[in-house]
Amino acid sequence: MSPSLLLQYLLPHRLLSRLVMWATRVRLRAWKNFLIRQISTRFAVNWDEADSANLDDYPHFNAFFTRRLKAGARQPDPAADSLLMPADGRISQLGRIERGRIFQAKGQSFTAAELLGSEEAAAPFADGWFITVYLSPRDYHRAHMPWTGRLIETVHIPGRLFSVAPFAVAGIPRLFARNERLVCRFETDRGPMAVVMVGAMLVSGVETVWGGVEIPPYGSGIVRRDLRAKNITLERFAEMARFNMGSTVIVCLPKQGFELDDGLFPENPVRVGQRLGWARDA
Repeated sequence: MSPSLLLQYLLPHRLLSRLVMWATRVRLRAWKNFLIRQISTRFAVNWDEADSANLDDYPHFNAFFTRRLKAGARQPDPAADSLLMPADGRISQLGRIERGRIFQAKGQSFTAAELLGSEEAAAPFADGWFITVYLSPRDYHRAHMPWTGRLIETVHIPGRLFSVAPFAVAGIPRLFARNERLVCRFETDRGPMAVVMVGAMLVSGVETVWGGVEIPPYGSGIVRRDLRAKNITLERFAEMARFNMGSTVIVCLPKQGFELDDGLFPENPVRVGQRLGWARDA
């Protein structure tokens, strides 16, 4: 095992993440502007897309990290049947959920039941589709709806906070099924859809448009929230959640209701709203 992978097992994930959460919310102007400049320079952040390029408009670093984009900076694919990409970033993997398993990297996979929290939750996605999108520090950190859906429930699943950088994804077995995550289950006119917000070391904060901050607090047991009675419906392309610091989004889809675009491949850079696939009769 390489030293970098060994550290992933030894470091105190939650303690480090809490420290980063505190540091990225400090409102001292010199400190937060220093952090913003460091990250924007190191990762070549595209300021032309940001709603504001004025550092003083961001009260702390996290406000910059979750920055809003200018109107029109992202547009949904114009075809009415287009399934949309949920996040900016890079495709980690995508394809079929084969025999109940989701491919992670060469030699690595995990079950949909592990990811979603139960065999019952995974059953509707048997032989269906998945896509995993990795968000780097330079990316827009808000997730949007791939398709219009009514929110059924959220499931907060506790776990580790391993890095989701490519080296860790390639080397840590079942990483996405082991990390802390929020599973958001939707009902659509083409069948069920799950959008999973996966936390990671230093970047574990998840916030939704309907519930505000969901993670932290970090969980000690699975927490399910049935949200049917709230009648929350989010339209295709609408913002649904954000990472307070970034991580990974995984979308699970049923076999019959959708199909992925066969022109997409691992490592492709992607943007919110571009065509991920298309809807068909369930």
